[in-house]
Amino acid sequence: MSDREIPTSDADWREELSDEQYRVLREAGTERPFSGEYVDLFEDGSYRCAGCGAELFDSDTKFEHGCGWPSFSDANEGAVEFREDHSHGMERVEVVCANCEGHLGHVFEDGPEPTGERYCINSAALEFDDRDQ
Repeated sequence: MSDREIPTSDADWREELSDEQYRVLREAGTERPFSGEYVDLFEDGSYRCAGCGAELFDSDTKFEHGCGWPSFSDANEGAVEFREDHSHGMERVEVVCANCEGHLGHVFEDGPEPTGERYCINSAALEFDDRDQ
């Protein structure tokens, strides 16, 4: 969970988020591959929802996949929810923030052990907290 107040209206969301964050988090958009600021970041820390501040992923679960988006092998317990996604003629599993329901990305079954999962997450949906600072 987060102590940040969650916007209650579309106008509030638009005021809180950048245009790109709004497109990704509120309209289920996807940033271009290899364009996000966290694709190549492998520092020690945690990743929070850019919409509400909820802690979603730990850097210990981040791995290099080469897909063009930050990839994680697991999410923090209870931090995310899953939804069926049939957009673009595909069958996928959407990942949303359990706290504010912001779209984060998708989860696939081609990740490393022990989970075998790859959470493919948009950088625009994330904020990074460096443990060393």
